[in-house]
Amino acid sequence: MERIIIDMDEVMADTMGAMFEWYAKNYGLPLDYSKMKGSWMLGIPDEHKDIVRQRLYSEGFFRHLPVMDGCIDVMDELNKKYEVFIVSAATEFPNSLRDKLEWLNEHFPFLSWRQLVLCGDKRMIAGDYMIDDHVRNLVHFKGKPYLYSTIMNKDDTGYERISNWQEVAEKLL
Repeated sequence: MERIIIDMDEVMADTMGAMFEWYAKNYGLPLDYSKMKGSWMLGIPDEHKDIVRQRLYSEGFFRHLPVMDGCIDVMDELNKKYEVFIVSAATEFPNSLRDKLEWLNEHFPFLSWRQLVLCGDKRMIAGDYMIDDHVRNLVHFKGKPYLYSTIMNKDDTGYERISNWQEVAEKLL
């Protein structure tokens, strides 16, 4: 059975959308999307970067993220066809470990705990396919990489892109 590696943040979970919604509600300053190359944090006004970063470290932030449209149904089908592993860089934000585990268990009960890899660096991950929003995670991957399109990677080239879960289904199911 072929193995597929799938990232959580900005692929399965709308982390950026949740942060932007929280930021607009609490601070309301405009974001500079043109500066978000490589990281959406670059588009946050300088006076609020520390506050936003602290939000990422807070308990519960990663627990209540919205699921990307169509993700649950497509993931269920992928899980029947592939050996699926959810691989998420989580150790940078220690509170995210429990949050992400609980989020995955709630929204994807068909995945077992053995399919969840919460780590710091994805270079040691091996599989046939990988879907991730960061080129830094795809560059060392030996299988077929797919770049999940976001604001922060809009200028990155050299990878086949996936823009939504319908496209995941079309390419992999």
